[in-house]
Order: sequence, then structure tokens, then C-alpha cells
Amino acid sequence: MNPGDGLITAQELADSLSLSVDTIWRYTREKRIPYVEIGKKQYRYNKQDVLRALSGETFPTLAKENSAPYQDKKKLTYEDYARIPEEPGFRHEIIDGIFLRDPSPSLQHQRVSRRLQRILEDYINVVDPKGEVFNAPLDLALDVHTVVQPDLLYLPGSRPAENDPVDVVPELIVEVISPATGRKDRVLKLNRYQAAGVLHYWIIDPEESFIEAYELRDGLYVSIVRAYTGTFSHPGFPGLSFDIEKLFEKR
Repeated sequence: MNPGDGLITAQELADSLSLSVDTIWRYTREKRIPYVEIGKKQYRYNKQDVLRALSGETFPTLAKENSAPYQDKKKLTYEDYARIPEEPGFRHEIIDGIFLRDPSPSLQHQRVSRRLQRILEDYINVVDPKGEVFNAPLDLALDVHTVVQPDLLYLPGSRPAENDPVDVVPELIVEVISPATGRKDRVLKLNRYQAAGVLHYWIIDPEESFIEAYELRDGLYVSIVRAYTGTFSHPGFPGLSFDIEKLFEKR
């Protein structure tokens, strides 16, 4: 198949065949259909070539795969995750071996995340000069079946990042939630970060202008700070303070 010969995207192919795009990704990863790789994890397809390759498949059964999470019969690993094609407009993660796909962040989400990253970088530069603050997209492998992309994470100088994906436990993880990710961030990720031993986990809600900071105590997260207005401060980060309302300004 030559580039330019009637090539279409995975979504267009899925729509034309009445399949889920997750099924197209799986067929691509398993090399069951022909494709052209036009960039890193970016693929295009010729519908007729795909139909010929799938001439023996039973489409009505496959068309029932319409749920958002992509899942093989086995739990996915990082190696499986790394082979799933990128999809413009979505962020990918796997938690406990289950593939999760969420819409890309909103403008306000990115605005708040960027401001908080600057605040944390300035603070960490003083209290832990060798520490680093990272923002998404960056893969963090908590175990073989869980690879996430936190909005922000802080790795202390005593635990530097040396591999891709990052395989050391952050001191702090921050998730800026959205309507699409609220349950995942408050339940699935909270449980995974707790189990992995992440000492500090903050949930930021840019729509409600709300911050909740958890700290790990005796293996369980305890809410340390819940705030909508005023100055944010935290006993685990002495000297850190910022105006909450300025963080959430919509401009």
C-alpha cells in the first residue's frame, strides 16, 4: 500500500466499517490489517485493502465493541500501551491493565495547570534544587499494568528520573480534573497513587475553583487541605503559598 492511495484515519475506517476505533487499534497492533505509518504511532489505512485482509472476520460481533475503554482478554502492559496509536484529541492511560481514553484538556485546565507548575517550580528550585517538576504528557509507570500521565508530578532530587517511562515514585502528583476525568481522578487514580506510596496527591478542580490536598498516613490518604479561596498553604510544603483565586482566574 502506497502513501496517498486513498488513505483514511482509524476513526474514518472504523466509522465506514461500523466498528469501534478501539477494534481498529487492536487490529493494527496485532498486524491483522495493512496500514501506513506516517509518523510515530500515527497510521493511515486503505479501506479496500483492509476489507480484503478482514474478509473472513464477523463484523456484527465486533461492532458491539462500543465502550470507551480498550481491553484485550489479558491485562495490558506498558509494551501493549506503547503500541497503541496516538489519537488526536485524546489522552491515553492504562490502570490495572485496562486502557482508558479521555478527551484532551480544556483551555482553563491548561491555564490552571501551567500556573501551578510555575509556582511549584519556583518553590522546588529553592527547597530542593535537584528536584524536578514535570507536566503531561509524560508516562509514569506505577507497575507493569498501570501507566498514567499525571498533569503535574514532582520528583525529589533523591529520586531522580532515569528511564522512560518514569519508574520512580513521585513525592507529589497533581491532577487537574475535568467532567470527563473526575471519577477516574477521585477514585481510580487516587487508589493507585495510594497503593504506590505517593506521599502527596492534590486534586484541582478548575471549574469549581477548588483544591483538595491528600497526604499518605499509615498507607491511606487523609485530606489535609480543602480550599476555595484565600491563600493555599500546606504543612508538608513549608514556605509554599499562593493565592487560590489568582490560580483559577479565567484569562
